Amino acid sequence: MSITTVLFDLDDTLFDHIGTARAALAATAATDPRLRAADPEALYQHYCELLEEIHTQLLAGRYTYEEARQLRFERLLGPYGVGAAEVPAIAQAHYGRYQQLRRPLPGARALLEALKPHYRIGVVTNNRTVEQVDKLRHLGLEPFVDVLITSEDVGVPKPDPRIFQAALARLGARPAEAVLVGDNWTADAVGALGAGIRPVWLNRTGAPRPLAHVQELAGLAPLPAVWQTITGRAYAGAGAPVG
Repeated sequence: MSITTVLFDLDDTLFDHIGTARAALAATAATDPRLRAADPEALYQHYCELLEEIHTQLLAGRYTYEEARQLRFERLLGPYGVGAAEVPAIAQAHYGRYQQLRRPLPGARALLEALKPHYRIGVVTNNRTVEQVDKLRHLGLEPFVDVLITSEDVGVPKPDPRIFQAALARLGARPAEAVLVGDNWTADAVGALGAGIRPVWLNRTGAPRPLAHVQELAGLAPLPAVWQTITGRAYAGAGAPVG
């Protein structure tokens, strides 16, 4: 069956969370002598571990967003002598830097712009709706997205098939005519398979692919190669009809 619908994850698929987080954390560390003495890579890796751990608990309803951020930064900064009373101001300033430094993944805008005239486009993401709406607007990607589906709105996170089913229902598409592009193997690739959707794994790190039949991309450029992997059709150029 021909593809009519392309679904995307947002964070680290269209939005360069890794690059943004690295830049924001470096800027935050530069403001405090205690953090300037830290090994930048060790600090970033600890930040990523805490984000993954606490975000999972957040999605499960254990914490509010404010509680999760406070806990994350208490555990991140505590080893460097930063007290709990100092954390809210540092965390808020860091979040402001992160917001300002947000950027799309290379090739994301060009890909969506090329796909938009020919395919329905949805974003399926495990996050808050207001945050993801703001992110799409800031990145200049909102005009190319027909539907945004968040775990907050649906009530379940990826890889639960219901979040993908909600996206397909909103877009009027069947699973067999959709493809899902995402960076998280379990949430995106396995989740899409569970919903009957063909996944394309965005594997920017070159990690081993658990299932050989799942197609993968190393990035969102160059456009012709990415287009062909996603759609199964040769790229005919901007404005060309899809046949």
